[in-house]
Amino acid sequence: MEFIIAELSRYILTILFAIYTLYSFRAFARKTAEGKNRVFQIQQAITVLIFMICSAILILETKEVRYAVLAGLELVFYLVFIKVYRVFYKGLSRLVLNNMMMCLMLGFIMLGRLEYGYALRQLVMASAAMAACLFVPLFIDRFSFLDRLGWQYALAGLMLLMLVFVIGVEKYGSRNWISIGGIQLQPSEFVKILYVFFVAALLSRFRDFKHIVVISGVAAAYVVVLVAEKDLGAALIYFITYLVMLCVATKQPLYLGAGLVAGAGASVVAYRLFTHVQTRVTAWRNPWPHINDAGYQICRSLFAIGTGGLFGMGLGQGLPQSVPVVESDFIFSAIAEEMGVIFSICLILVYISSYIMFVNIAMKMKKPFYKLTAFGLSVVFIFQVFLCIGGVTKFIPSTGVTLPLISYGGSSVITTIVIFGIIQGMYVLNGREEAARLEGESGKRERH
Repeated sequence: MEFIIAELSRYILTILFAIYTLYSFRAFARKTAEGKNRVFQIQQAITVLIFMICSAILILETKEVRYAVLAGLELVFYLVFIKVYRVFYKGLSRLVLNNMMMCLMLGFIMLGRLEYGYALRQLVMASAAMAACLFVPLFIDRFSFLDRLGWQYALAGLMLLMLVFVIGVEKYGSRNWISIGGIQLQPSEFVKILYVFFVAALLSRFRDFKHIVVISGVAAAYVVVLVAEKDLGAALIYFITYLVMLCVATKQPLYLGAGLVAGAGASVVAYRLFTHVQTRVTAWRNPWPHINDAGYQICRSLFAIGTGGLFGMGLGQGLPQSVPVVESDFIFSAIAEEMGVIFSICLILVYISSYIMFVNIAMKMKKPFYKLTAFGLSVVFIFQVFLCIGGVTKFIPSTGVTLPLISYGGSSVITTIVIFGIIQGMYVLNGREEAARLEGESGKRERH
């Protein structure tokens, strides 16, 4: 019976998610508030429906009460925060909120399918992050001096990154974790935000060549520290984010070109220095001769994606545990295997929809610091998506980064929720300032 339900549900889930994805882009075309509200309400209804179907499948397969309780808690999480955020973030982008919640709910589903404990811990961490982010609009509104703390951001970020040399632990060949009271955290995830603040604060004030050289030197120090930690995925994200922000701030494509050439040279050096980089490149070039050692992980990932086909094997019908680290770095393989390639492509499009909205928000910002910050955080977000999915599909060498909002990991999910919250908060503040400006102009016209 469970097999029949899973078999039917894979088509239903694909159709529902395809409709959700279509509406993620139709929202851009809607001109009236009524039309946009209808799109967002349909998206929310589809999110709940997808979650309920998947939860029902997991409950039927496991026949455990704890999965029913967990599903109830996750549904409460969705219903509460989808309402509360609209109260605290008045005038927020509902498309960004809907996409964030959809990805979080998909993450709960896939992690619950892999292991009950993963989903429960992810729910706790996501709830804490969402609750903390309720105060982001107040923080941004009250502290107007945030754009004047560029060097403070830079120093704080570097100190946090270098903590791993004092209390760091090594995982998967990289020394980029710290352990405090039994809780393991990845500083490079949290420092991403400080890093973008540092770059945005300084480039919004100084754009002459002398200052750019100094700022670039400090940004390079971040990358060097990450390379020393063997966290090359994070180093790539920091490097590309800085190049794009520099190009946008200065409107000089030459900086981007020079940076890419320097980055290519640094990649060759990293390949020569680090054996685990050589292993990943070997697995990327041709994993099949190394299927029992260096290429094992990527081969298992490709087997999973290929087995799923267009519509997937059905939730709970695949073997995602055969892929090493499937709960974090390779969770996209599990999604492709059980939910299908069409579903996976729709997920990529939802990420792209969020990125387009981020850039749209950044372009609407009047204050240079807010504009650059929103743009920088959007690059961090979408480039991480590219690195993760590109790695598991053998499009690029695996870099060991997580899939935002879906992969298991407190550092990753908390950081991504905060990124969404900061962009939303800046957008809300900008909207209020624009409304006040228009109201002031209207008042002047009436007096004249």
